[in-house]
Amino acid sequence: MADPADDTIGGRIKRFREEAGLTATELAAQAGIAKSYLSALESGDAHSRRPSGETMYSLAEVLGVAMSDLLGRPILHTPNSERPPSLIEFAAENDIPESDVEMLASIRFRGEQPQTAKRWEFIYEAIRNSRGMDSKH
Repeated sequence: MADPADDTIGGRIKRFREEAGLTATELAAQAGIAKSYLSALESGDAHSRRPSGETMYSLAEVLGVAMSDLLGRPILHTPNSERPPSLIEFAAENDIPESDVEMLASIRFRGEQPQTAKRWEFIYEAIRNSRGMDSKH
């Protein structure tokens, strides 16, 4: 059964923080906010002020999620319609999430997109494997 706290911004922040393996102290420090404020957000303290867009962006960036994930709202944008058959093939064969397909569809190297499913796979794996390089340690 879903936890009702997950329906709040604070509940989603806490869930993503725990999934990322971060303590509240670590997340607050990396996002540049006070730990007491983060704790108030996560607990749903009615007396805490609402987070600013800048705070939400910082939290989302550290957690590696979109702000829309923290807000519990879908992203409002028009998907890139330029999806070559090789990308569609790669995405279907590998059950790639729609958000990742959208990101891949925006990739250009010297003005062109990859032409084969194998090349899409190589690029996708390189991006996934490079995530650890972004750590601030």
